This record gives sequence, C-alpha cells and structure tokens, in this order.
Amino acid sequence: MELDKDEYYDVVTNIEKDLRYISGIIKQKGRELLSDYSITLPQFIALQWLFDEGDMTIGELSTKMYLAFSTTTDLIDRMEKNSLVKRVRDENDRRVVRVHLLQEGKKLIDEVIKKRQAYLRELFQEYSQDDLVQIQNNLKRLHHDMR
Repeated sequence: MELDKDEYYDVVTNIEKDLRYISGIIKQKGRELLSDYSITLPQFIALQWLFDEGDMTIGELSTKMYLAFSTTTDLIDRMEKNSLVKRVRDENDRRVVRVHLLQEGKKLIDEVIKKRQAYLRELFQEYSQDDLVQIQNNLKRLHHDMR
C-alpha cells in the first residue's frame, strides 16, 4: 500500500502520539512499581544506567540523564546512603571517581524490571506470536535508527 504525502504525515503524526502516550503510561506504571521501594524515579533511572553500562563517572551519568552535575551528585549521595551505589577511585587514574552499583542496587533493579516484564507479559497475552515478533523487530529497528 502506497501512502500519499498527507497520509504519510498523518501516520507519522499518529505514531508520535501513540509513542508519547505509551511513554507516559510506562512512566506512570514505573512510578507505581517504585512506590514499594524507597527510591525516586531519577534514582531508578541512574541505577538502570549503571546496571546497563557499568561503572561511570558522575559527569558521564549526568550527561546520560540530561541532569546538572550538582543534581546528579545529590542523587548519588542519597543512593550511597541507601547502600545502592558507592564511589570508587579509578585504579588507573586516582583523580577519577566512578560510581559503582552495589548488590543492593542490582537487586532492586532486577526486582523492578521483573515486575515491569510481568506487566507487559500480561498485556501481550492476547497478541499472536507473529504480532509480538513484529512489534519487537519494529521497535528494535526504531531504537537503532534513533541512536
């Protein structure tokens, strides 16, 4: 099926709108899941970055999270007090301090992600396997193209 210019714009407009709404729902569901834990959404996002990417400096984490350095420092201070992360001097350059995810932080991330996955499994029960694979492939492609 070939779309004319107006139809193409309408489809892209609707995709943007759906992605915006989906993002909002995911954030809201994420907040609900986090209410069982003594952690804020920005702290969870920081833990996710550390979980996925490994140790990083506060500056690197600030850049990834689009936060001011001072805001990220405060975030790390609070997470350090809760034994979720610790600051570690770089072995190669003692001037560099990296944020390291501790076991308690890994456990928290793992629990919340498993709850998110359970939520999605429940939503996707009515989808065919072909539909799920198609969604996965299209989202993977979109994510790749956006990077």
